[in-house]
Amino acid sequence: MTLHTRRQMPITLRMRSKTDLRTQFAALCYRIRKDKPEILLVTTRNSGRWIIPKGWPMTGKTPGECALIEAWEEAGVQGKHSDQCIGMFSYTKLTDPDQPLPCIGLVFPVRVKSLAKSYPEIGQRNRKWLRPKKAATRVAEPELAEILRHFDPRHLTRK
Repeated sequence: MTLHTRRQMPITLRMRSKTDLRTQFAALCYRIRKDKPEILLVTTRNSGRWIIPKGWPMTGKTPGECALIEAWEEAGVQGKHSDQCIGMFSYTKLTDPDQPLPCIGLVFPVRVKSLAKSYPEIGQRNRKWLRPKKAATRVAEPELAEILRHFDPRHLTRK
């Protein structure tokens, strides 16, 4: 199997509601401590469940850039994104209680350089650093748990 390493181009959205896409870009935010990776989880605003930052596609941005923007807004992450998708997971987004929205989250690694003390969603979410296996036990989505459990930044493609 050959891995294609073309540069990801920015996307263009059709003039429709962004929820029609049912695809979100997620940031697997990580750092290295004592030669081992740690993953940053954040809580949802409503239920307080542990998740990774994610959001809708944005016109003119690559999926990796979108993931980094969401990591900034939800967790104050300052770092470097990758355009290498390392997996995907399914979940249901509850934007309207009467119409749950089935979604796919595409996961992009973000190497965290620092965490800001002030960021857009401060006070709305908690954030926590965990080792991959521990992070996997905290999320509800089984496919995301597998991605977290097996995450190893040494296997990422370098630019």
